[in-house]
Amino acid sequence: MPPELNRSEIVAELTAMSDRYERALGENDIPELDALFYHGPETVRYGVGETLYGYDEIAAFRRNRTGGSPPRDVLRRHITAIGTDLGTVDLEFRRHGSDRIGRQSQTWVRMPDGWKIIAAHVSLMADIS
Repeated sequence: MPPELNRSEIVAELTAMSDRYERALGENDIPELDALFYHGPETVRYGVGETLYGYDEIAAFRRNRTGGSPPRDVLRRHITAIGTDLGTVDLEFRRHGSDRIGRQSQTWVRMPDGWKIIAAHVSLMADIS
């Protein structure tokens, strides 16, 4: 039997985690961002200009990036809960001062200490002007 999709209480939990991530990203709250990623070698983050394998590389990247992530507005968010312990959060965003659309995908998994990002991908759409 396939897992149940989009149980309302799980979608609500993932929405709260996504909100927490966006708040931490906007405030460049590195300890909070670190806490939201799974602390293991399985974690992957593909960024606009970097490819990071494992929690340690992701944490080091955040500490070495001056000024944090550029400010942005979320334009659209799509959340899919897969069963009770897995979900995806996909969103479109626009960085302040830019017309380019960015995309972010995250895979969240429920661990004994709460929801954690185990895979993330950030990209910018090609400039069509």
